[in-house]
Amino acid sequence: MPDPVILGTIGLDTIETPFGKRERILGGSAVYASFAASFFAKPGMVSIAGNDLPNKYEELLKNKGIDLAGVERRGKTFAWEGYYEYDMSEAYKDAQYLFLANVDPEIQLTVHSQLRPKLTILDTMNFWIESKKDILIKAIGKADILIINDGEARMLFGTPHLVKAAKEALTLGPAYIIIKKGEHGALLFSKGRIFSAPGYPLEDLIDPTGCGDTFGGAIVGWLAKTKDHSEQNLRKAIVYASALASFNAQDFSLNRMKALSMGDIDERVQSIRKMREF
Repeated sequence: MPDPVILGTIGLDTIETPFGKRERILGGSAVYASFAASFFAKPGMVSIAGNDLPNKYEELLKNKGIDLAGVERRGKTFAWEGYYEYDMSEAYKDAQYLFLANVDPEIQLTVHSQLRPKLTILDTMNFWIESKKDILIKAIGKADILIINDGEARMLFGTPHLVKAAKEALTLGPAYIIIKKGEHGALLFSKGRIFSAPGYPLEDLIDPTGCGDTFGGAIVGWLAKTKDHSEQNLRKAIVYASALASFNAQDFSLNRMKALSMGDIDERVQSIRKMREF
């Protein structure tokens, strides 16, 4: 049975950085999150892919052990119209872990209502904060863990102070708030406790696209693998997620992560661990 279930987008991205330009390469929140989760668990993806999505990308995901029964093919890639009537695959309904990646909060609520997860993680972005804040707040209330970046946390709660923003977020329902700070790592907040995870310093940052989705997917994948929801294990999940996100930034699309082994990931986790020793 696929577990976790990951809701998000599948896209064909055109990306240009100082290190080059790539056209119609595989991207989307569901893609990055599912690929990261697959290092630890067997994720099932819920998304829509257009008929123009090259078969080589579908095969890449399948070969990584990602279940695509929840991916509907129609129209052009990144077409979400009519998604609210999506009928969840029966194979996914017993999944215990759900990652609601960055999509419309109405879709997040709809998918959540069709499952009975033991643990739900939700991610979002500034567009939904600005356009659907009330619905987003309702969706956050269904989550056990909220992942949000520092700018979005300040925007959502109208404060420049991350500690204050996290405290307000905890009142909405989640037991944990993770605030991403890009290359500077992440902060984990629970009632009365704060954990700071460093980012891995990169000399060769090529493309940060998808790093946030990779981060979230790695967390839900680790938790689905270990079945341990303790704060101590969540801290470990965040460090693994930071390691995977740093790998993702070292090339376009999934190019760097395709070549990764668990030995590579463990080695980078140990490097991050040593950065905190004193």
